[in-house]
Amino acid sequence: MDRKNLLKNTHYRSLSRNIIWIILVVSITPLLLVGIFILRQSHVAYEKKVYDHLEVIVRKHKQNIELFLKERLGNIQVLATSSSYEQLCDESFLQRSLAELQEAYENVFVDLGLVNDQGLQIAYAGPFELSKAGYSGSEWFKKTLNSPYFISNVFSGLRGHPHFIVAVRRVIGGRSWILRATIDFGAFNTLVENLRIGKSGFAFIMNKSGDFQTNPVFGVEVGEKKYYLNKFLGSKNKALEEINYAVREDNTGPKTIYASTFLKDGEWLMVVQQESEDAFSDLRRTEIIATSILTLGGFGIISMALLLSGRLISRISSLDREREIAAQEKEMMSQQVIETGKLASIGELAAGIAHEINNPVAIMTEEAGWIHDLLEEEEFQNSENLQEFHRALEQIHTQGKRCKDITHKLLSFARKTDSSIKEVLLNDLLNEVAYLSSQRAKYSNILINTKFHKNLPPIRASETELQQVFLNLVNNALDAMEKTDGTIDITSKTEGNDIVIVVADNGPGIANANLSRIFDPFFTTKPVGKGTGLGLSICYGIIKKMGGEIDVRSGIDKGTTFTIRLPANREGEERIAQLSPDFDPDENTSD
Repeated sequence: MDRKNLLKNTHYRSLSRNIIWIILVVSITPLLLVGIFILRQSHVAYEKKVYDHLEVIVRKHKQNIELFLKERLGNIQVLATSSSYEQLCDESFLQRSLAELQEAYENVFVDLGLVNDQGLQIAYAGPFELSKAGYSGSEWFKKTLNSPYFISNVFSGLRGHPHFIVAVRRVIGGRSWILRATIDFGAFNTLVENLRIGKSGFAFIMNKSGDFQTNPVFGVEVGEKKYYLNKFLGSKNKALEEINYAVREDNTGPKTIYASTFLKDGEWLMVVQQESEDAFSDLRRTEIIATSILTLGGFGIISMALLLSGRLISRISSLDREREIAAQEKEMMSQQVIETGKLASIGELAAGIAHEINNPVAIMTEEAGWIHDLLEEEEFQNSENLQEFHRALEQIHTQGKRCKDITHKLLSFARKTDSSIKEVLLNDLLNEVAYLSSQRAKYSNILINTKFHKNLPPIRASETELQQVFLNLVNNALDAMEKTDGTIDITSKTEGNDIVIVVADNGPGIANANLSRIFDPFFTTKPVGKGTGLGLSICYGIIKKMGGEIDVRSGIDKGTTFTIRLPANREGEERIAQLSPDFDPDENTSD
């Protein structure tokens, strides 16, 4: 049986695994493929969005900066072409022109100056003491002499503050002169400094040499100039109008995206940078949410696979058990027919024995009575053994009555081999069971105690089947305590609309591992030849057929208690109450 159960459990586990794998493969594989495809496409689309957004920002600010420089250069060109050399040499004229420019452009212009071809500033308007200043060695002066106009890099110069120069060259009478203007660094720097992208994005401008033309922020370090430029450009020989992208990971910083473009005909480079984590933060959140949903979905599928496989295996196992139980019930019914036949034969044998014993016992009792009468005559009154004769006759009479009671019980048992339904008084039936088992109990030194509810209501049942149930329970208790002695308590009581019969012993008890199988057909712990394993299963079937319940509680060295609940015949109880005015359903008596 154990090997069969082991093979069956192995088969169920294998079937369960196959079902789980099939559900997982069919359900999770499409989920993973679709999830990976969607996440990949989302990443590509979002990456394009990030770069397109950077491109829009770079082009827009490039346009603004180029426009700012062209407008400032245009302002100086207009002043240079619309004014005569003599006017420009007049510092009061320059002062008025500077004031007009500052009023029109919110102090973007710091000062104006007229410089001759020797680099000497011959006229000046502004807040600094720069009259007669010499610029012959300045880079911007040298480049302006060879070009009609020039916009310098940002530098500190004579005044010690960052600024840059917008200069226009004119030629009069074969000699060159330059009108120059200083542009406020703060106004120019604001065009780039105020640019913010996300939490970490900012912009700055640098020249070809790697010198910053605007204030760097967030700890930007120049480092090696050539390396630094290539870091932003990604590769060499970039077109002036092209937006260049590069992704770099510094030794001390996070991975960063750089978008750059050239300004001022390739002299300057504007760089917009943003940390990759910041740029893709929304995508990361979306990916985390999507991954969480996919994970929860996966767990849901796994849980459902386990649940469905468990239910399927449980259903298959239940069907297998039902088939086995049906086969066992069929075999049990056959055994029950045999047992019933045996019981009928035993009943007939008991009836024959009772009749055979009854006749000599009756004659023996009558003869004892006759001897008793004879002893009453006068001739026997003075006999020395008269008292001994009376004691012997009394003993014969007592033992004869006992034999009569035994044969009466045997005849009663023989008449109850049929299974017809009728009203049964359980207390009387339990008394008979206790009496029939008393001789065996005395032989095994076991005490049977009874405690019955007074005027217990009758039930409609087969008296023979009930007697079979109670005899089986008492006999099992006697078998269990055959070598240990002990007590058996038989109790009847009422609980609500039920009659409860309890058969309890203080024997060795039943192991927990066997309790769940105690009512299974052919399950027995008795030695081979002493039990068929059908007794308790037949009892279980009889009680269930009557609409009752049978339960067992036991433990090693704690004894065993069988509790039977049967529906009472309440009409019978009311009838007993009418016939017995002193009837109290809650009163208990002891026997």
